[in-house]
Amino acid sequence: MLPQFFDSVLALIVRTSTDLPPDVRAAMTVAMGQESPATQSGQALAIIAENIDLAADCEGAICQDTGMPTFEVRVPIGANQVEMRRQIRDAVAEATRRGKLRPNSVDSITGENTGTNLGPGTPIVHFDQWERDDIEVKLILKGGGCENMNAQYSVPVELPNLGRADRNLEGVRKCILHAVWNAQGKGCAPGAVGVCIGGDRTSGYVHAKEQLFRTLDDVNPDPRLAELEASIMGEVNKLGIGTMGFGGRVSLIGCKIGVQNRLPASYFVSVAYDCWAFRRLGVVLDARSGAITQWLYRDPANPVMAMADQAGFQRTGREISLQAPLTEEQMRSLKVGDVVLVSGRVFTGRDQVHAYLMKHEPPVDMRGSVLYHCGPVVAKDGDGWRVTAAGPTTSIREEPYQADVITRYGVRAVIGKGGMGAKTLAALKEAGAVYLNGIGGAAQFYARTITGVDGVSLMEFGTPEAMWHLTVKDFPAIVTMDAHGNSLHKDVEQESAKELAQIGA
Repeated sequence: MLPQFFDSVLALIVRTSTDLPPDVRAAMTVAMGQESPATQSGQALAIIAENIDLAADCEGAICQDTGMPTFEVRVPIGANQVEMRRQIRDAVAEATRRGKLRPNSVDSITGENTGTNLGPGTPIVHFDQWERDDIEVKLILKGGGCENMNAQYSVPVELPNLGRADRNLEGVRKCILHAVWNAQGKGCAPGAVGVCIGGDRTSGYVHAKEQLFRTLDDVNPDPRLAELEASIMGEVNKLGIGTMGFGGRVSLIGCKIGVQNRLPASYFVSVAYDCWAFRRLGVVLDARSGAITQWLYRDPANPVMAMADQAGFQRTGREISLQAPLTEEQMRSLKVGDVVLVSGRVFTGRDQVHAYLMKHEPPVDMRGSVLYHCGPVVAKDGDGWRVTAAGPTTSIREEPYQADVITRYGVRAVIGKGGMGAKTLAALKEAGAVYLNGIGGAAQFYARTITGVDGVSLMEFGTPEAMWHLTVKDFPAIVTMDAHGNSLHKDVEQESAKELAQIGA
């Protein structure tokens, strides 16, 4: 028995969820220095920096999507892995109860949320033995938005804007470039990619994700892969995708490539895309007590420097204040690029809410409403609720539903991240509505714009998927799809495709 193992794993979970490691902070600081503060990417990075500081200060979740907890555990020969797995699961459940993890484990058949982050396959725990006397536990929290932007290529393959990718390092390069370009802002750029060349379909994805446990500033010991990693970093940041896909100079903060042998008939390139909220830490534990003897990726003796200056996110005076409920006239007066400050009533709605609204009348009057693609982290506050983390989720998942919801129920503004497709853009133009892009991952920043939780509907879907009735004040977002048929996301995708074609030539 390891009397302190549970407490050590719990501390690891809490720290991973709330405090970015130094190498990621350093990479984001470099990104901030490369973007003009006056640009949309510069403004987004200012919010991200403030959010990173807020999360560390209050020990709150950096991003409301605390992802799929994935543990890599190395143990001495003879260690009781059964007991360790049980205590890891108990620690995950306790971190969820404390609001450090959002309940993210959902029955794939019924859609029911367990509420504990426990269930078949969750959390993920990989054990490996080594000939050392201590225990190493590493954890990565990779959210659903960036997980959805993972990619796997069976080479040779024809790639849009890049041509044929063959079974060589040049083909691998093209696959990685395509994966990053395809992610645009949907994976919360600037992101990082872990890549595996080879393996089978399963082992390739596993090894790609394992590359994300490397530090962003390391150098690959294989000089061929080191050269490819450096090449990718130089080329990707010429694409102009930028923070959140707003356009800009920094689209990627890391590229880490590994390789595994493969079957002669198969050649897979697997890409694990992670967001700027790159949450991974580790600890070394005493094998007799389970106490923490060393932190990995961070040194507690060195204080963390603040990411943002004292002013944090600055208003320019050009922001447009909107008070919900909204009118068609107000929405048609907005154009792509406008920065708005939303106040008043906002309703959250994710996947299950949208599916519900296709078959049932809404539980609230949505005329003139603001619909927020968000699955918040919430805590009981007496007889009511308090939101502790509330950034936007990736909107493209709602593309099959969004146009109908807008036109049928009179929604005037949709807040999310990453943009939406042609069907939604047409509905915005027809109905007189807009899409507002929030800053993905900025869960603490946006939680502080929420002044009250006025109610909740459809709680049977679980707290992330319920429809929360929120009152917000000065919630900042950028108009990226307007009521005139314009889309910043479409423009950036088209322009970056031109750059991609030139790089691939």
